[in-house]
Amino acid sequence: MLDLADLRKVPLFDGLRDDQLAVLLADGAEQPVIPGEVVFREGDHADDWWVLVDGALDLSRHIGREDVVVGRMDVPGRWAGGFRAWDEQGVYLATARGVTAGRLLRVSSERLHELANEWFPFAAHLVAGLYGTARSIEATARQRNGLVTLGTLAAGLAHEINNPAAAATRSAAELERACDGLLDSLRHMAVSEVTAAQFNELDALRRELKPPTALADPLETADREEVLGDWLERSGVDKPWDLAPALVSAGADVAWLERAAAATAPDALDASLGWVARTIDVSALLAEVRESTRRVSELVAGIKTYSQMDRASHQRLDVREGLESTLLVMGPRLREGVTVVRDWGTDVPLVDGLPGELNQVWTNLVDNAVDAMEGSGTLTVRTRRDGDAVLVEVRDTGVGLSPEAQQRAFEAFYTTKDVGRGTGLGLDIAQRIVVDRHGGTIEVESRPGDTRFRVRLPITSPTPTGP
Repeated sequence: MLDLADLRKVPLFDGLRDDQLAVLLADGAEQPVIPGEVVFREGDHADDWWVLVDGALDLSRHIGREDVVVGRMDVPGRWAGGFRAWDEQGVYLATARGVTAGRLLRVSSERLHELANEWFPFAAHLVAGLYGTARSIEATARQRNGLVTLGTLAAGLAHEINNPAAAATRSAAELERACDGLLDSLRHMAVSEVTAAQFNELDALRRELKPPTALADPLETADREEVLGDWLERSGVDKPWDLAPALVSAGADVAWLERAAAATAPDALDASLGWVARTIDVSALLAEVRESTRRVSELVAGIKTYSQMDRASHQRLDVREGLESTLLVMGPRLREGVTVVRDWGTDVPLVDGLPGELNQVWTNLVDNAVDAMEGSGTLTVRTRRDGDAVLVEVRDTGVGLSPEAQQRAFEAFYTTKDVGRGTGLGLDIAQRIVVDRHGGTIEVESRPGDTRFRVRLPITSPTPTGP
């Protein structure tokens, strides 16, 4: 059974008199911590206040389709629940499950409210006001920030996907017309009684041409098209300026045209060259459709990697994969004026971690860097092995942080951004993810034109702890 000596060892109760501790013992109850057993469940009314005397519990939340450990009570004096002492709607924010055998002091929220008002009336009023105000502000701010961030990312991704999707649609429509032209040319070749031998010779000449490409110099392209167009016109080919661009893109010249003319019947030259030009068009359009659909697939795969859909929350991961997916998702922010330098090390090992949460950290650091550069500069993302850890460095060439800002960068609620700017994830939360959840470190070094955030993640980290 718990006694005064047990409670005296709990730092939380420093300052309470023996008679007050006796009241807690009389009005409370001892609850054993049994490994594997649930003490309270997420979402249930927080009817009781739980104070750890010894032992350890894991705190987990149901996220998506799995339970994720978000914290641990393993230090005497850590407490949970009791929220209904100040909020009738208060619920447990996580499920507590025993890890190491021990004991808890259990006091009802109703009794906690009475004792707080009796022993610390002014503090009780402050706590009630603080809890209600903070709950309201936090809920509103997080909802708003979440919607703004989600809307910004969704709009940017929609734009990114729309470009290749529109290109594929346009190319598909052009491909239909090119195939119609190809069939028309074949019909005209048949009417002109092109022989099998002539067709084979013409096809051999067609295979000599290279895949269609655009010349680097548009003036050179125009000159070549004019030369071929003149030759086609003199040879009586109908619509020479329609055929010349395709033939030039595949590397055809006048000498090639003369060989093609010699390989087919004079009255079939128009249809024969039309067939060659249309095959070039079809090849080029298929390449465009292939590239466009590849880009859409790449974007979808990147978004899936970024969001960590269908993956376990805690896993062995390659930080470079998460950084790549973050840069892809942040693509709309990395347009004009921002040069992205990827400096991936060749010896970077996998680490134990929560990829979804780390992607939030990378997003925050990249977003901060882009804001600091005001849309113009160089963003360098670097990864290296650093002893028994992996180093991730995000560097920008922006204005830099003042000494005060560097000292306070990881404080809760501290920001140098204007209202409405940023991802809604403060550096204090990023620090919590890196330090508390992964056992790593995060630091900043800054001067004008060179700001570097360095994150070190242990290759093998302990089970994630506190949020």
